[in-house]
Amino acid sequence: MKLPIAKRHITGIAAVVLVGAIAAFALLREGGGHEEDEHGHGHAESGEHAAESAAGPGAKPAAKEVRAEDTGDQTVKGPHGGRMFTDGDFGLELKISEEGHEPEFHVYAYTGGKPLAGDLAVTVQLERLGRAPQRIEFAREQDHYKSRAIIEEPHSFKATIDAKAAGKAHRFAFEQVEARVTMDAKQLQRSGVDVHAAGPASIRTVLNLAGEVRANDERQVHVVPRLSGVAEQVRVSAGEKVAKGQVLAVLSSTGLADQRSDLLAAQRRLELARQTFERERRLWEEKISAEQDYQQARAAMQEAEITHRAARDKLASYGAAAGGGAGLTRYEIRAPIAGTVAARHVSNGEAVKEDTPIFTIVDLSEVWVEVTVPLKDLSAVKRGQRVSVRGTSFDADGKGIVSHIDAVVGEESRSARARVVLANKDGLWRPGIPVQVELVAAEEPVKVAVVNEALQELNGATVVFGRYGDAFEARPLKLGRSDGQSTEVLEGLQAGEKYAAKNSFLIKAELGKAAASHEH
Repeated sequence: MKLPIAKRHITGIAAVVLVGAIAAFALLREGGGHEEDEHGHGHAESGEHAAESAAGPGAKPAAKEVRAEDTGDQTVKGPHGGRMFTDGDFGLELKISEEGHEPEFHVYAYTGGKPLAGDLAVTVQLERLGRAPQRIEFAREQDHYKSRAIIEEPHSFKATIDAKAAGKAHRFAFEQVEARVTMDAKQLQRSGVDVHAAGPASIRTVLNLAGEVRANDERQVHVVPRLSGVAEQVRVSAGEKVAKGQVLAVLSSTGLADQRSDLLAAQRRLELARQTFERERRLWEEKISAEQDYQQARAAMQEAEITHRAARDKLASYGAAAGGGAGLTRYEIRAPIAGTVAARHVSNGEAVKEDTPIFTIVDLSEVWVEVTVPLKDLSAVKRGQRVSVRGTSFDADGKGIVSHIDAVVGEESRSARARVVLANKDGLWRPGIPVQVELVAAEEPVKVAVVNEALQELNGATVVFGRYGDAFEARPLKLGRSDGQSTEVLEGLQAGEKYAAKNSFLIKAELGKAAASHEH
């Protein structure tokens, strides 16, 4: 039986409308022809989950996960370029938006292929490596819902979406991974990557100052002969090391001969006075001579002792022995300290005066470093402070102590001089060498710090690679103070969290090889 023409037309129109609706929804599910996700990331893993309708009022359906390896990484896209999820005639699109603002989730809801007319209740729970689950709430914003929290980098997480519309609950789940590399213990050992734990540290504020090595004035002697004469022998040269008491030169001095003659004469008179005193003492004890003679002999002996002592002390003040015979004029000049002959101002046969410096001897086992301290840094330098000294023209370093700071600031330079005492047993630090002096101006404790060799630059951000099981994942950091060895972490890493320290650049290289780092 044929249908009337009018009825056949109506039936045909209805069929066309039905087919068009099915095709439109199918096109919506296909993702609108987008090839990249809303964040522009190339993820190592991505997926989508579809959920069955709720079993009853208020019940949350179990999420069905579809992994990237099952779908060939063909994530279903929505009209706005986000991930598209469907449950019956309900559709939800989730997008990470960061155009002109910090990254945030945007959610678009659909029913029957059209934007949802009613209200939507939606939350997203994120699970990250080494972090507690984060529950994201949303607020209505014109044609979409915007997350109330920033979605922090890296965008590597497992996500569970709970949505409720028209009294019906829906749940979807997916996972995406970025900036992550897997390395087991054997791979770590082969690559030489060391793993440290973030934790408390003392961050030092270091002050670097320029300085110059100088001889220690308290260990430097200018040798003068103290007697005029003629140099018969000069036994040492400049730069030569000498021991204390070593003969430096021999002079011929007539003045010394006179002093030695006076001493010898005083010695003879003293011997005679002693003999006379002993004789007079015996005679007086035997009642042979008068007591007056005994007292005169004793006074004469005491006077002779005084004269002899004065002559001997005078000769000793010249550093000369008594001598005798042909040696009356011989004057040996000896080194008063052990050290190095820094200068020699006498030659064989040269006449010298008693007050003319003929040698300079310096003990370089301890030297001074003279430091120029700008006025703005003067308060950071204190007596007794320990400093590090480093050579600027050769590879050497040492430890010293600030022993003096000038009380007056230079009018033109607006700086003061400080003196550092530096041990120099090996003789590395020679006077005149320029050095760099490093001192700790302040030292403050911080709650979380990492070693500087762990810091890497990734996509314009400073990161460390946190260690979670066999995985390393980039952790962008907000940094604070640094002393060149360690840096304070204000945000991005927790105390006790492990991270790659030595050779961390190898992990960055592995990310590049795997194309796992994202580009904005």
